[in-house]
Amino acid sequence: MTGPVPVPWVDMEQRPPARRFRYSAWDGTQVGFELGARDVMAEITDDVLYHGDLDAALRRLLQDGMQSPDGSRIEGLRELMEQLRDRRHDLLDQFDLGGVYDDIAERLRDVVDTERAALDEQLAEAESSGNDRRAELARSSVEQHRMELDLLPPDLAGMVRGLSDYDFTSAQAQKDYAELVDQLRRQLMASQVNNMMGAMANLTPDDLKRNADMMAELNDMIAARERGDDPDFAGFMDRFGDLFGELPPANLDELLEQMAERFAAMQAMFNSMTPEQRAQLQQLSEQLLEDLDMSWEFQRLSEQLRTLFPQLGWQRSYDFSGNDPLDLAGAPGMFDALGDLDRLENLLRSAANPGALAEADIERAKRLLGPDAARSLERLAELTRMLTEAGLVEQREGRLELTAAGLRRIGKNALAELFDSLAADRFGAHRIERSGLGHERSDETRPYTFGDPFNLDIQRTLRNALGRRGPGIPVRLEPDDFEIAETTRSVRTATVLMVDLSLSMPMQDNFLPAKKVAMALHTLISTQFPRDYLGIVGFSEVARIIEPAELPSVSWDYVYGTNMQHGFVLARRLLARERGTKQIIMITDGEPTAHITESGEVLFHYPPIRATVDATLTEVARCTRAGITINTFMLGDSYGLGAFIEKLTQMNRGRAFFTTPQNLGDYVLVDFLESRRRLTRRHAG
Repeated sequence: MTGPVPVPWVDMEQRPPARRFRYSAWDGTQVGFELGARDVMAEITDDVLYHGDLDAALRRLLQDGMQSPDGSRIEGLRELMEQLRDRRHDLLDQFDLGGVYDDIAERLRDVVDTERAALDEQLAEAESSGNDRRAELARSSVEQHRMELDLLPPDLAGMVRGLSDYDFTSAQAQKDYAELVDQLRRQLMASQVNNMMGAMANLTPDDLKRNADMMAELNDMIAARERGDDPDFAGFMDRFGDLFGELPPANLDELLEQMAERFAAMQAMFNSMTPEQRAQLQQLSEQLLEDLDMSWEFQRLSEQLRTLFPQLGWQRSYDFSGNDPLDLAGAPGMFDALGDLDRLENLLRSAANPGALAEADIERAKRLLGPDAARSLERLAELTRMLTEAGLVEQREGRLELTAAGLRRIGKNALAELFDSLAADRFGAHRIERSGLGHERSDETRPYTFGDPFNLDIQRTLRNALGRRGPGIPVRLEPDDFEIAETTRSVRTATVLMVDLSLSMPMQDNFLPAKKVAMALHTLISTQFPRDYLGIVGFSEVARIIEPAELPSVSWDYVYGTNMQHGFVLARRLLARERGTKQIIMITDGEPTAHITESGEVLFHYPPIRATVDATLTEVARCTRAGITINTFMLGDSYGLGAFIEKLTQMNRGRAFFTTPQNLGDYVLVDFLESRRRLTRRHAG
């Protein structure tokens, strides 16, 4: 198809005004790039290649975090847990749990002082009246009242109990005491009952009976479910739903979990008190909350929740060391917050994969740690879903594994990194064009598959779309419509990459660069030269053929021995089935120290013995007679390795390169591409 592709006609009068844009070079300060699956794969590529374990790589990413494309930091679990610990320490260092009683005790002292002042005023008035009888009676009454005040118990509960039977002289003191007792009763109810339910509205004494009825019915529902019955949760919520705040639980399990968390928080407050403080609170509760039915139902519910949710840490306690007093009304909320911190920290600590974070309450995390940390947690929780939806990973037998698309993405990341590291004067552009020397367009087309060079045949593609949807504009294209033009190659190469997997490779930091070269070379050949052949052989004590799909999980062997001889045997067998120019690319950091004897046994010896060297050179000779060129990339500079490689190149007339882990990829890829170009020019000439 040579003409232009038709476009829909547009009425210029109806056309919206042209939008104007300004462009500038990317300098790293702009925002707008969202984290995507490719960014995550780029982050874990080295980890996957080094350890060969996608699950473990994601767990490490989860722990360490990463930099988002928009420049923001996605904090890892280590950082988030450190923030949780800091937040907990800040709360414990700020507040004093003894303050639960300080305000009440101070107000009780004020009541007593007001009463004493009224007594003094009463006595003074009587003595100044000139009536001796009145003065004598006043002195007797005031003395009796003062003695009762002096004999008040020093503890808080004792003072409340003593003043409850006291005959106040001061109307103001009596009023202040009544208000204090009423407020204290409300706080106790809020802390021991309604705060457990999540309702913080003003309470009245009448609420006590209703809360007791609610707990009694809830206890009966738990017992009914244990018997196998189906409790009437909907009816329960019709009667008591208003006690549970604006967001009532959706089912009985959710209700019980919410209440268990609050009961556990209250228990943590009791555990954190001194024995004297616990006794004070118990006595106040017994004195002011006299409804024994509620106390009994409360205790019964607490015991059942402990049994249902033993994991909530009912024995935990906290050591407060601050100066700000916690009043009785504010203490339960404080312990709720501390419990939330503990639960979130436990969730983060036990998260074995990003999917486990889906259980995290993001809104609660935002309240505890702030919006940035909550956003990081949300992003971490999305990692698995993001990679799965992109088709890069999938669950297999309970583990995350790379898909074919994920394997290609890892290879492309490795290839891109190696090309980006090349100096411009070493090898032209950093990217390989999809069309170039050696590519001749043919008349054949085929459906596009992911990973193919996007040499789109426009005519066939549009024909597919029109045949599917019929004529008309605009023409809507779908991936199934794409057809690409096949290309013929003027040259074909067959390559076997031999990678040393002996224990010395990771010990010398050579393993990751070598494996990255294997991934990059496989990606380069499969995407840019799909008619070429690449085989992969790993060798240590023995050699084995590695399929491309196995590459990400390949690791070094925990054995000693560098069996080049067996590697050459397998490489020669692979190349015997191929046509075109044949070569072996060998990456190693050591001289041959193992070979397979005529009896089939593996013989290892260090330093190398004559038998191993001769057996290896015999295979080199066989490769040479088969027309196979051996190019060696050495990651070591020992005299023994250099001497052996010199003999190898003399026999085979291949080339040898002394490299480092930093420039290994440059050497291998540049040499491969330049050799291929030379072959193409030679064939064209």
